[in-house]
Amino acid sequence: MSGPQEESMSMAERRKMKSLMRDLLLFIPNLLRLLFALLRDPRVSSADKAILAGTIIYVIAPIDVIPDFIPFIGQIDDAYLVAISLLRLLNRAKRNVVLDHWKGGYDIKELVTSISRVAQFFLPKRLKKVLEGRIEAAHRLSAVPEPQAVNE
Repeated sequence: MSGPQEESMSMAERRKMKSLMRDLLLFIPNLLRLLFALLRDPRVSSADKAILAGTIIYVIAPIDVIPDFIPFIGQIDDAYLVAISLLRLLNRAKRNVVLDHWKGGYDIKELVTSISRVAQFFLPKRLKKVLEGRIEAAHRLSAVPEPQAVNE
């Protein structure tokens, strides 16, 4: 299962990308903790919480588009979905909302941008579209206005 860019790269470049992705995959547990913390934050919109919840469920569910029992590539789709979910939130919310919960030593936006870019190298184009579609579908579902409280 190789991405479109992989065909034009040398073997050394492929090994380098694979090594980089392995290093980035080590951040997934910390990023999941971040997603859980953001779910409880009242500053995060309902639409964003729906996307974060969907991402968490996808990552911890035993059945994925690429099953997690397949070494390495089985975690790529999870990493990509976490990265694009967090990038979406970083682009929509105030940066400090995410930073208040991030316990890592790296710049969170730089980290998730790197994960997204490197994961794209390994994911087939159709799969990327499916995962991105999950983000958009969750956003559309949660875009229904919440009922307003009636003052008595």
